Amino acid sequence: MAKSVYKRVIIKLSGEALAGEKGNGIDEKILGEITNQIKAVKDLGVEIGIVVGGGNFWRGRQGKEMNSSTADHMGMLATVINALAIQDALERKGVITRVQTAIDIIKVAEPYIIRKALSHLDKGRVVIFACGTGNPHFTTDTAAALRAADINAEVLLLAKNVDGIYDSDPRVNPDAKKLDVVTYKEYIDKELKAMDTTAITLCKENDIKVLAFGLFEEDALVRAVSGERIGTLIK
Repeated sequence: MAKSVYKRVIIKLSGEALAGEKGNGIDEKILGEITNQIKAVKDLGVEIGIVVGGGNFWRGRQGKEMNSSTADHMGMLATVINALAIQDALERKGVITRVQTAIDIIKVAEPYIIRKALSHLDKGRVVIFACGTGNPHFTTDTAAALRAADINAEVLLLAKNVDGIYDSDPRVNPDAKKLDVVTYKEYIDKELKAMDTTAITLCKENDIKVLAFGLFEEDALVRAVSGERIGTLIK
């Protein structure tokens, strides 16, 4: 039986992952597959925080004619839809969860309070963090790094649609090479694109490893927390 090498993790999920082949909205079959994986990791005794994006509904950069802060706030609200969907799917599987939002929406979720989040994790609840950092001009990648630092996560699991980080875009360059291990400095110097530089810098300053891997590989999350060499490790 698999055994986790980590006690506490942050899982970063993109909104696009929830959309599946539809490209927008939420594909319930995909949602079921993702939450099955999260439950499997939870069953190993791992304490889990989740940061979810909202790109399946809205991305701030779509609002080209908008005030950028307004467009980003719309993106933050989109993450709440995804967080509630993940919560519902997990709780139907018997996993107790809490959604916390960086913008107060107290009718549907708790406000983000570090001590409360830590208490939930200590009690074995999965905590889903929505609304990014609560501030415009920051990505949900940065929010994932920030929450990982807040809750003392040992690793940030960057669940992607590709199986790791490449030296160039494999969708454009068929000769792109997958990188197995990258230092924070190499990542920044080479201007790699899996996460934004602000997020990587936060991880570096707090000594949080980042593992980028393909979410839809078989048992990907369990293999990731079990220490199997999959994806790309940034350390």
